[in-house]
Amino acid sequence: MSVAEHQPASGPKPTEPAAPAPFADLVPELRARAPGLRGRLEANVPLADFTWFRVGGPAQVLFLPADADDLALLLAALPAQVPVTVIGLGSNLIVRDGGVPGVVVRLARGFTEIVVEGCRITAGAGVPDVKVARAAAEAGLDGFSFLRGIPGAIGGALRMNAGAYGGEVKDVLVSAQAVTRAGAVVTLAAAEMGFTYRHCHAPDDLIFTRAVFEGRPGDRAEIAAQMAKITDSREATQPIKSRTGGSTFTNPPGASAWKLVDGAGLRGFTLGRAQVSELHTNFLVNLGGATAAEIEALGEEVRRRVLATSGVALEWEIKRIGIAAPAP
Repeated sequence: MSVAEHQPASGPKPTEPAAPAPFADLVPELRARAPGLRGRLEANVPLADFTWFRVGGPAQVLFLPADADDLALLLAALPAQVPVTVIGLGSNLIVRDGGVPGVVVRLARGFTEIVVEGCRITAGAGVPDVKVARAAAEAGLDGFSFLRGIPGAIGGALRMNAGAYGGEVKDVLVSAQAVTRAGAVVTLAAAEMGFTYRHCHAPDDLIFTRAVFEGRPGDRAEIAAQMAKITDSREATQPIKSRTGGSTFTNPPGASAWKLVDGAGLRGFTLGRAQVSELHTNFLVNLGGATAAEIEALGEEVRRRVLATSGVALEWEIKRIGIAAPAP
């Protein structure tokens, strides 16, 4: 379905949101409170390039900690009223056009180590899921192939009990290490994570830094074949080469989100410069130049129409953070 099918030819053209005003610079205060910080700490950093949708405003402060101790140092020194938001690879994320107040933490270098010991794999929260799947395959460990189908990092996988192709994080997790909002380092056993479908009930203020997983001995050739099958399936059925954000909505009990969206006649539906993928209807796509507001509004319109046609209220799987831009 084309844009013309959903927008009057004479209607107003999409307009860019007003550029957000710079946030107050908190960096000097934070450096004074935690002079030993070793990671990158910068004010008003655009976040669009950190997300797969390539949209969104700036972080008031962006912090890339050097390691877990560096993260704990900042959090311990951070005033309680300053919000903290964590982002990973930005694959399941919409950053709103007005930006994100407070400190945005991104775990990159210092959180990318993978260690394989016997049937266990220890991985930093910044490790892409696919790299854990590959490490397991090389070690002949079964149970990790599903991670090949998840376009994110381990930290996000822990937070949402990520799953695909018949597997979930809860199936292989032994324990997770995290830093609290007060700067304390804690370890949670898998049973303490409170995993449910696409969610974990660990405290929201925990920032996961690494995890220990356990698989089982398997045949390398069979594992390689499983991963190849997942790769082929993703390439054939998902718009992985587009500016997208992964699965938009969680599957309702006993139903598939994509089937409900397709049943509402929304395949290819376009709002502004955002579109429901023609390849997979549980994916939204930035056609080029879309704003975060357009993508989020498209998702809400999809929810409205699916509710009207099926009676099912779809729930967002993609995380949405930040504030809207002021009206132009």
